[in-house]
Amino acid sequence: MCDGKYQHFYSACAIFYRHQFIIHPNLYGSPTSTCTRLVALICKEKNIPYELIQVNLAKGEQKAASFTAIQPFGQVPYIDDDGFILYESRAIARYLIKKYPNQGTPLIPSDPKAQALFEQAASVEVFNFTNFVQPIVFEKVFKPRFGLQTNEERVGELLKTLQEKLDVYEVILSKQKYLAGDFLTLADLTHLPYGTAFYTNGFAEVFDSRPNLARWWKDVSNRPAWLAVKDGA
Repeated sequence: MCDGKYQHFYSACAIFYRHQFIIHPNLYGSPTSTCTRLVALICKEKNIPYELIQVNLAKGEQKAASFTAIQPFGQVPYIDDDGFILYESRAIARYLIKKYPNQGTPLIPSDPKAQALFEQAASVEVFNFTNFVQPIVFEKVFKPRFGLQTNEERVGELLKTLQEKLDVYEVILSKQKYLAGDFLTLADLTHLPYGTAFYTNGFAEVFDSRPNLARWWKDVSNRPAWLAVKDGA
């Protein structure tokens, strides 16, 4: 057994070496890709150090055989966490949140009922927000970058349905602070990458005209973790 006077020394050494040799996840992606930035956002919220391994999408590096051997769909991002490979940004986010439950922002509640409300909100985000915002952003932001013509008729149709969905958001957010209740979850944060591209490219009024939605959006979009990665992971 160690002498008492050495116990603090040995404990300090153990903590030092544990921190020195922790293997942090490598994040393979593009710093400006929406999905890569979502994973980076979660790392920031959870205080998880990570290394970004840049994939040049313009050069098609994500379609190279060496890349598709790991990510068979040729998309970003994926992570390599000490040999554990995982792709799909929402899956990565959930994995990291559950792996590090006791650091940073919780983001997925442990109580069964609260977790069910989170899952409900997560489904709402995909099917009632991103399914409409993503193609609008594609038409209005990405197509012009590549010299392609925007399909304004399609944008109009998508926007009409989105407005109806956001009217429901307004009602939900009139009763609670966040989408799953009065606690922030991953379901709020997954709105940020495409929501920001939508908001900052001519559609701010869509959010701002709904006071409860606007209050919620101002809250989540000004989180320090998002501000740290919104212009590049």
